[in-house]
Amino acid sequence: MLIFRSEEHIDKWCQKWRLTRGATLSVEQTWRLADSWYRNRLSPDWRRRSVDEAHELFRSLGLNSEFWRLA
Repeated sequence: MLIFRSEEHIDKWCQKWRLTRGATLSVEQTWRLADSWYRNRLSPDWRRRSVDEAHELFRSLGLNSEFWRLA
């Protein structure tokens, strides 16, 4: 994960390193994803999400691009 100060900064960084721009999240989206993903991690009955469950979580957070589709 990389943190950038602006959309322009992302574009300049990608250009400098000759990389295709990937998915980007706002700070709020990052917090919502982290909170949802790790909220129950320390619970004794915690279990890893299935691919379908992960897709549903991403969808519920508005993360619908190809980047968020798991194999």
